[in-house]
Amino acid sequence: MYNSSVLNLGPLRLDPPLLLAPMAGVTDLSFRLLNRRFGCPFAYSEMISDRSLSHNNRQALERLRGTPEDRPFGIQLLGNDADLLAEALEKLEPRPYDLLDLNAACPAKQITRKGEGAALMREPEKLEGLLTALVKRAPVPVTVKIRTGWDADEVNAVEVARRAEGAGVCAVIIHGRTRAQGYSGAVDFATVRAVKEAVGVPVVASGDAFTPETVGRWFAETGCDGVAVARGAMGNPWIFRGAAALLSGEEPSPPSVAERLSVMEEHLALAVETWGEPRGCLVFRKFFYWYTRGMREVRALRARSNRAAARAELEELIAGVRAANGTPLTSDAGGAII
Repeated sequence: MYNSSVLNLGPLRLDPPLLLAPMAGVTDLSFRLLNRRFGCPFAYSEMISDRSLSHNNRQALERLRGTPEDRPFGIQLLGNDADLLAEALEKLEPRPYDLLDLNAACPAKQITRKGEGAALMREPEKLEGLLTALVKRAPVPVTVKIRTGWDADEVNAVEVARRAEGAGVCAVIIHGRTRAQGYSGAVDFATVRAVKEAVGVPVVASGDAFTPETVGRWFAETGCDGVAVARGAMGNPWIFRGAAALLSGEEPSPPSVAERLSVMEEHLALAVETWGEPRGCLVFRKFFYWYTRGMREVRALRARSNRAAARAELEELIAGVRAANGTPLTSDAGGAII
């Protein structure tokens, strides 16, 4: 039904054909490791600016933190200048990674007004040149993440994908919305299918992959080779387990309340181990909100979590969620936590 198989990205073979998409402020080491435990076979770093990397920006370098368990691993660069991208590649030389992605999809105004991210959709020839240079210089295969276009009047994903293929990328990752849509409105299955039919390299679809069923719909309606999960994994690493089950013809198994709370504790521990305390607690606080979607009597606990600076305090709040949610929740049906 879903026409899915192993996803080949250069020498990598991803089974199931799923990956964790790069998300600024979200896909840090602790988050990636947790999603891998539930079947995520590949993960990208947070988006990293070529300029920040070339200047040895501390935060940019921290986003590259990894472990042997965090492989295979991809790095996503943001930029629109071939020289700066080349400098960024030099900074990456001593670091282990398996794929390099160029971001031509970020819709944020502070990014696009500098001609970066989704603004590159308006300059297909320039984007092709940047990708050609990256493919020539990078020590690993290159992917590109694009959108369907700039807006409803400039839907040019097919042209951009063809140029990217000509530049030598090993895959095209496409978010099924225009830059003007941001993350709202309906995703465009038809344009993603048109991209799949237009190029010979693997096409990875992205957008609204919130449940195993929506992941399956991308395969069924576009014939894509893989799906990149982004917001659907926030507080929901089980989406990889469920999607893998669905793609293999099995029934997805949603997490119990007890499992959700146990994983919250595990994620908190990983965040503190990665960043120390209290920074790890600060990193985890947004996840407290995401994990507790659909649970009972959590409003006050969420408010307190926004101020928590100690691991013990967050553990106490998780215990409070556990006390208020001692029975299975009907909202867990189908594995949809978003």
